[in-house]
Amino acid sequence: MRIEIISGSPRPNSITRRVALHLQRWIEEQTPHEAGIIDMKDWDLPAVQTVFVSIEKTPEQFRPLSERIFGADAFILLTPEYNGSYSPVMKNLLDHYPKQHHKPFGIATASPGSHGGLRCAQQLLLLVPALFGLASPYMLIVPFVEKKFNPDGTLADESFANTVHNFLSEFIWLGERLLPEKVPV
Repeated sequence: MRIEIISGSPRPNSITRRVALHLQRWIEEQTPHEAGIIDMKDWDLPAVQTVFVSIEKTPEQFRPLSERIFGADAFILLTPEYNGSYSPVMKNLLDHYPKQHHKPFGIATASPGSHGGLRCAQQLLLLVPALFGLASPYMLIVPFVEKKFNPDGTLADESFANTVHNFLSEFIWLGERLLPEKVPV
């Protein structure tokens, strides 16, 4: 199974990226699946005018991004909280692509505050069905993110390891049930 982690912060020094790095490493070390990070700071998508319905119908400069979106079997949406919701650049990215029929989605939010993006996670729970995706019921809510993860993605707070494990184990379980042909034997 090919998993794309969409890291929703456009900021160059995003602390949310720390979580993305950790999730990617965990998936690649603990499962037979592949994980990539689509970092929103790397893609300056214009406001959506048309949907990229295929790789061939994507403007040349965004074809590498389209190859990854169309090639993904599952997604983890990881975003900081922006005024109680997910990042506008993540919404713009998702609006550029067709519905993601029956694909599993993991929801992860991060915040330097004590609620960890909880309101944002609630908004993502509404977004995933609108994309025709299936959200894993286990979410990863990361309060005080800069105290939980180091800049290189390693855990700064080992007591958070079980939370990450539960989130990813349940997300992987869902993905393997929805996409049994994508599970290596």
